[in-house]
Amino acid sequence: MFILGLGRYNFLIIMRLEIPDISKQIYQENILNILISEYSTIGTIWVTHQIEWCNRNYLMFKDHDKALIIIYLLKKTLDFYSKNFVKLSYQEYFFKDFVEIEKFSISEISKALNIPKETTRRKLFELEKKNIIKKNPTCCIDRTALPFIRPDDSIKKISNFLCLFSKLLLDKKILLNSFTSEELKKIIEKDFTYIWKIYYDMQIEMMLSYKNVFKNYESYHIFGACVVNQHLYSNKINEYKMNREDYIKSIYSNENVVGVNAMSLSDITNIPRATVIRKLKNLLKLNYLSIDKKKHYTISGNLVKRLVPLQNEVLTNLANFSSIIYNSAILYFNKNL
Repeated sequence: MFILGLGRYNFLIIMRLEIPDISKQIYQENILNILISEYSTIGTIWVTHQIEWCNRNYLMFKDHDKALIIIYLLKKTLDFYSKNFVKLSYQEYFFKDFVEIEKFSISEISKALNIPKETTRRKLFELEKKNIIKKNPTCCIDRTALPFIRPDDSIKKISNFLCLFSKLLLDKKILLNSFTSEELKKIIEKDFTYIWKIYYDMQIEMMLSYKNVFKNYESYHIFGACVVNQHLYSNKINEYKMNREDYIKSIYSNENVVGVNAMSLSDITNIPRATVIRKLKNLLKLNYLSIDKKKHYTISGNLVKRLVPLQNEVLTNLANFSSIIYNSAILYFNKNL
């Protein structure tokens, strides 16, 4: 509210406050329940998104550790913005070619990303040598040296996923209306630094969880590509909707699934073929993958019990991220009707 003075007349202007309708909010647990109960419908879309995210990150440096170091440092700045109630749009955030980053130490990054200290030190030095990280006068990341740093494709992909998921949530009466990809993209770009901080939190935690199982990111990346292949094949032959438990059982128990060869895995992941072959041998030794006479690789059931708790965490984080986007969309588009 404010008073507008014109000569001896004063006009009282009352500005209407847009108070969020709490009863219309979407709850994380409701979204999580749908993710699990309708997994055969949405699961393949999600795991495909994740492997594409891994592909793009690896392509930056041909090195997952370096990509995650950069993402971690960028997230530190997004954490700073969030802590100080600063929200920048996509355009505002990428207005400058340089992004200032919070102070960091080698020990901090090593511990946060589960990378040995000496490896962390070496990779940071290599990033500085390429002028990606600069320390004068303040520590910053030069975006011009990173052709893949703008997450345009990731925003598009996650908007597409959330669009399809919103139609399912509408069908299940969790949402009152679905959202288009463009509407969701607008929400992400409007509050970019706040939303992308949560996205990075989700992705970093996912990568670290799977590294604990596979011991290195390349093995997880290759295994994940096999998982996506098996998901896509299962969708072709399964006509019925299934919850996550039944769907995963159907994937692992199908003996007629068509696997994927080493050359295709190299093409999918961008990982050199020699590295792919070396990692595949280890995955076979651990009985995480199986191989047929045609040298096609499929996932085996040996890893299911270990991966289910990790997937629970991933889906919980995805439900949290999705609920934030949908609630932001509900508030924004209701206000602007």
